[in-house]
Amino acid sequence: MKIRHAKVTDVKKMHKLVEFYADNKEMLHRSLNAIYENIQEYMVAEENGTIVGCGALHVSWDDLAEIKALAVAKTHMGKGIGRKLVTELEKNAVKLDIFTTFALSFKPEFFQKIGYDIISKEVLPQKIWSECINCHLFPDCGEVPLIKDLKHSKKKKK
Repeated sequence: MKIRHAKVTDVKKMHKLVEFYADNKEMLHRSLNAIYENIQEYMVAEENGTIVGCGALHVSWDDLAEIKALAVAKTHMGKGIGRKLVTELEKNAVKLDIFTTFALSFKPEFFQKIGYDIISKEVLPQKIWSECINCHLFPDCGEVPLIKDLKHSKKKKK
């Protein structure tokens, strides 16, 4: 299995993966158009030529980026793919001199296991007023906000 930057040819497979979870109310929907427009933010996990996971790093401000659209195929859950995708996305943040990442998740336990802390949405005004306010579920979507300081986070031993 390898983690790599997404290509335009991956978009329909990524969309299908994200929509599976969105249809089950485990994440928010992403349109095909939104994925195409933001393809440079995405990374994929590929195994034997098949996309088994995806996620994106979206810069929100000069010191803040969001981990979003993180999805792993049900058949590949529990293999550390989500963790590997987040690690690569965090490395991309550091390359951009961004040392704080956050996520909004219906499954906060995953992010807590990899060093994220639950916070109040009010800590993320850029996110709330740039994107969340346009969501049909605003203000009570049910997603839990989490944040991680990449400079001071301790790596957990496997």
